[in-house]
Amino acid sequence: MKIRVQTEDFSVEKEAALLRSSPNVGALVLFVGSVRDINDDRSVSCMTLQHYPGMTEKALEAIVKKAKDRWSIEDATVIHRVGPLKPTDQIVFVGVSSMHRGDAFKACEFIIDYLKTEAPFWKKELTTEGEKWVEAKESDEQTRNRWLSDDNN
Repeated sequence: MKIRVQTEDFSVEKEAALLRSSPNVGALVLFVGSVRDINDDRSVSCMTLQHYPGMTEKALEAIVKKAKDRWSIEDATVIHRVGPLKPTDQIVFVGVSSMHRGDAFKACEFIIDYLKTEAPFWKKELTTEGEKWVEAKESDEQTRNRWLSDDNN
């Protein structure tokens, strides 16, 4: 398991290659999130992400551990950027390797769903109307809550 919170960009290709290095890996699922130029019908020119060092990494580790406990995965990587980011910049990388695709898909989706609601990140957008803190969305909570049912295992 690799967890990183950083200001610098990451290489999707490099991280994917590291996750595929085991001969047991038959599936690799990746999610890469990027900064959008619009949110809630407002033009976004910059997003600044803040976090609580130490606490954030522990929260991410706990999320990945939950995924490993639930599905048979070989490895997982979560990289989340902080600091000022512009539209099209990469924000987050979640990669999961496993012997079989089903476990990799479910674990990757679970990790990103929980990351959106459980990881201590704060986002502030710079828009044409000024700066605005991004509130948690009810839809993110609903998406995460679907994992509380054993039906998604």
